[in-house]
Amino acid sequence: MPTGAPGPRGEGPTPLAHSGEQPARTADTAYPGPAAEPRASHPGLQKSGPPQPASAPQPASAPEAVTRTDGPKTEAAQPGPAQPGPAQPGPGRLDAPQPDAPRTTAPHATAPPHATGPQTTPQDAVPGPAAGPESSAQDGPVSPDGAFVPHPGDGGPRPAAAPAAPYASQPQPYPGLPGDHGPAPAQGQHPAPQGQPPAPHGAWQHYDPWSAPLQSGPLAPSPHDRRRRRGPLVAGAVALALLAGGIGGGIGAYVERYGGINDIRLPQSAGDEGGRRSDSVAGIAQTALPGVVTIHVRGSAEQGTGTGFVLDRQGHILTNNHVVQPAGSGGEISVTFSGGQTAKAKVVGQDGGYDLAVVQVEGVTGLRPLTLGNSDSVRVGDPVVAIGAPFDLANTVTSGIISAKQRPITAGGEKGDGSDVSYVDALQTDAPINPGNSGGPLVDAKARVIGINSAIRAADSGGGAVGGAQGGSIGLGFAIPINQAKRVAEELINTGRATHPVIGVTLEMEYAGDGARVGERSKSGKPPVIPDGPGAKAGIKAGDVITKVDGAPVHSGEELIVKIRSHRPGDTLALTLQRGGKERSVRLSLGSSSTG
Repeated sequence: MPTGAPGPRGEGPTPLAHSGEQPARTADTAYPGPAAEPRASHPGLQKSGPPQPASAPQPASAPEAVTRTDGPKTEAAQPGPAQPGPAQPGPGRLDAPQPDAPRTTAPHATAPPHATGPQTTPQDAVPGPAAGPESSAQDGPVSPDGAFVPHPGDGGPRPAAAPAAPYASQPQPYPGLPGDHGPAPAQGQHPAPQGQPPAPHGAWQHYDPWSAPLQSGPLAPSPHDRRRRRGPLVAGAVALALLAGGIGGGIGAYVERYGGINDIRLPQSAGDEGGRRSDSVAGIAQTALPGVVTIHVRGSAEQGTGTGFVLDRQGHILTNNHVVQPAGSGGEISVTFSGGQTAKAKVVGQDGGYDLAVVQVEGVTGLRPLTLGNSDSVRVGDPVVAIGAPFDLANTVTSGIISAKQRPITAGGEKGDGSDVSYVDALQTDAPINPGNSGGPLVDAKARVIGINSAIRAADSGGGAVGGAQGGSIGLGFAIPINQAKRVAEELINTGRATHPVIGVTLEMEYAGDGARVGERSKSGKPPVIPDGPGAKAGIKAGDVITKVDGAPVHSGEELIVKIRSHRPGDTLALTLQRGGKERSVRLSLGSSSTG
């Protein structure tokens, strides 16, 4: 049958000043009370508490401030009534406490409502030492040497409350004032809030303890400094995020491609980057594929797909006639090369008797013509490779061997008058060939073309002729020998038509005996032996039965035509024939007839 186929979110920098993170107070702290609110004249400063005096260690019975975890408020244990200690001689100290003296308060003795730590009111204040005759509620208490007790919040005097626990026997000087020997502020007492009137006496009205440098550590950065520091930090955070994203993406891609660390990995040999032997199937395919094309044909009534191969650098391509036949006289033919390039093609010449045609593409460069071999040198069992587009699957490669030679086959015959019947003395191969392989090359171990794949014997085509059915390959494929195809192709390229060798006789195709019988009657007004034809000159008569050609048996009229067609016009043949029960031998010089 013909085989043509129809992290975290970025935030601003944290201030570096240790506000709210003061070092723990020790037993030698003279004034453990809470820090006063910052003055308006120092925006942005973070206080860590009032100045700390250098004093003798405090007794272990002094109350300890406890810091809550839910806020900045501090609480101090409430002390019981102060117990008077033994009188200690020394300057600046009362000889004995006066428990019955009236309490003296000042307007600013009570801590503001927002102050942290224990709150002391005039009602629960611990009695302090008795005031002298010169003391008054307005002026505040005085020390034994006549000096007022300073108020650390506003520089004015304030009453000296009795400590919650006994102080050391030696009076403690208040820091920052040279020559001052007054008592230190009482334990648990708080500086008065801002806004209290200044002291009306002495140099205290000029003293502002807040003008002294803070002792808590470095100042908090200004907004400008924070903005200046934020730039490099933000840039660093962005760079770190990009780096982390890149590393994470790389790890993810690696895991996706190669799997996790604990995934099972099966052993595999390393890739073979080496070449292939030129006589291997891979080597043959690599050499031949660039010269093979896929042909698509579209006509007014039908369309189809086949294969062809490049003959020369002028763009001539050889294929089967039944591949291009659907295009008719006004159809369209396109050629697709193995690399994907597509070009239009036109028919140069075609011949139905040999089932061969030549088409040509123009404007295509880099053509790779295939080398033509010698089909007469082929032996049964030689390896072969078939290349084509079965069922429009381009660049398909199959392999097999030469199964037989000189298989007489006929293909076509759809017209009914025999004008489209092809007679081929074919090469038989078991390389898989299917519809769409038609016109493709059958190459030998050296990638040389030895045949043109043209027909198959299909399982559903019966036991008769090849062709017609569209079944798949059963290992019976047939190719036109390249020696015959070469001669026809040259004639089609040079003249547009092909010549056929003839013997000048008409055969009885219905003859059921062994051999090819010459007709006894004329048909269509023609005599069975053409006068002065090659047969008449050799002495052939009507009714003779030709049994051998050059010693090869002939069993039918089709076989005789196949044998003759395998030669060129002008070749001389030795024929063996029977006449009247006797065998005769004659020599015959083939004539020529042309088609087109």
